[in-house]
Amino acid sequence: MNALLAVVAICGVSASGPLMAATAAPALAIAFWRNAAASVVLAPITLVRRRDELKALSPRGRRLVVVAGLMLALHFATWVASLKLTSVAAATALVTTQLVWVMLIDRIRGASVPLQAGIGCALAIAGVLVVSGFDFTVSTRALVGDGLAVAGGLFAALYLVAGSAVRTELSTTAYTAVCYSVCSLALLVAAVVGGVPLTGFSAHDWMLIAGVTIAAQFLGHSILNHLLAVMSPMIVSLLLLLEVPLAALLAGVFLDQVPHAGVWVGLVLILAGLAFVVTRRSSDEPDLVEAPRVD
Repeated sequence: MNALLAVVAICGVSASGPLMAATAAPALAIAFWRNAAASVVLAPITLVRRRDELKALSPRGRRLVVVAGLMLALHFATWVASLKLTSVAAATALVTTQLVWVMLIDRIRGASVPLQAGIGCALAIAGVLVVSGFDFTVSTRALVGDGLAVAGGLFAALYLVAGSAVRTELSTTAYTAVCYSVCSLALLVAAVVGGVPLTGFSAHDWMLIAGVTIAAQFLGHSILNHLLAVMSPMIVSLLLLLEVPLAALLAGVFLDQVPHAGVWVGLVLILAGLAFVVTRRSSDEPDLVEAPRVD
């Protein structure tokens, strides 16, 4: 079941890049509305059914969920902005550098990274570089977009690590509702301070924002939040690498950003890295088909 959920989540997040790139609304507005819409749906459910769970949350857990929400806000703010400046394939590939950041964070925290994981990561990252290398545009605009995408990868890694820690105390529903609410509030403040309009968009743009919310927010990130309870941040990051070729293909079909043949080479490398890490993961990592906790 967890493997099936992972497939659904990857398909959902893969659609987010092309959808947001096709939206004329400002990056902060897109990021705000996709999180705010999810918060409106989940917050009432959490307040009614998970109130005791929130009250029992430890002070450390409260700090971590706020940190996770803020990191998610920074991730969206930087990555969505990068989609406006560079290609979907490049932005999506570079944001997956979160894998490297997760490894560095683990090392800083004193955790050992198994040799098998290092080899698998190297293969997967090589695939990301192959995909993105065929789509780089030599221009100042593209370079700024590339830098924002890499920053988005760092913030995504911090979000995953913080979320993994607090998920020992909160169910998927409670964690997701609080995290999205914190993220939405942070993005709202940023939009107000920056003078970014949050309304006045065309019906077409609102439809695209709704599509992003359903595909990426509910079917993507919400499921990933659940998977963090049964998979390590490293495994989740590796699975997210599949977003690169899928997003590139979607951008080619719907945005005429036709991916180069190198995309297929990159896909093979990414899948090889994923297979190596998953089949030779360290014995203390949760199994991909382990039963999820009941929410």
